Amino acid sequence: MDLKLTGKTALVTGSTAGIGFGIAHRLLQEGASVIINGRTDDRINSALSRLRQSIPDCIVQGFAADFDFSDATSVQRLLETHKAVDILINNVGIFSPKPFAEITDEEWLYFFEVNVLSGIRLSRHYLPQMLEQNWGRIIFISSESGIQIPAEMVHYGTTKTAQLGVSRGLAQQTAGTNVTVNTVIPGSTRSEGSEKFISDLAQEKGLSKEEVEQEFFDKVRPTCLLERFATTDEVATFVTYLSSPLAAANNGAALRVDGGTIPTIL
Repeated sequence: MDLKLTGKTALVTGSTAGIGFGIAHRLLQEGASVIINGRTDDRINSALSRLRQSIPDCIVQGFAADFDFSDATSVQRLLETHKAVDILINNVGIFSPKPFAEITDEEWLYFFEVNVLSGIRLSRHYLPQMLEQNWGRIIFISSESGIQIPAEMVHYGTTKTAQLGVSRGLAQQTAGTNVTVNTVIPGSTRSEGSEKFISDLAQEKGLSKEEVEQEFFDKVRPTCLLERFATTDEVATFVTYLSSPLAAANNGAALRVDGGTIPTIL
């Protein structure tokens, strides 16, 4: 299927692995030019090598920038180097289980900076340009944890809820234009982060990874109709469609790719 993305330029944050890498790969397959982002040059170069090996004629480049504001100049350099894009995928994010009473103010701020303010800063730069050219796509990658806040990750879930509000608020500014702003809500997805999460739990409990994964869906995500982790490609395929001109009627929405985990109709 031709998603009519040839000639479009996309910036995908947090895209050296996981869902972000999958999105970059799918966009490149559809003919878009892609800027990938990671925290270090080594991770970026590794991702670039894999993408170019998979899609030899792709147009892809990378930019190292850290969104925890420990070096705010790196984000500014990113914006100065890539002054305009057609598609912005706000994917960068962090998560870590921790009891609520043990989460410090500094950790709350760190999660908010990376998971929420990163997308705000980039959208503040790129949205006015998209409105001026009367075409653009901004997509926030949230999580079903933003709807069903996990007791073991209240700080993470809260930031993912915040993304829903930011996205809808920005979409309000696009009325009557060919610019759209949406949020995608993945469920449990097999990625580098989730693999580490399962491996750590398996080691802690003295169980196999398969046993821990089954226990996870039986007890932690019992409403998941998929009854397995989604693949990054399954999520990326949907995001790529939403990035395309074919998705013009999708705007201001929170769209699920959660395997039926959220047990509500709307």
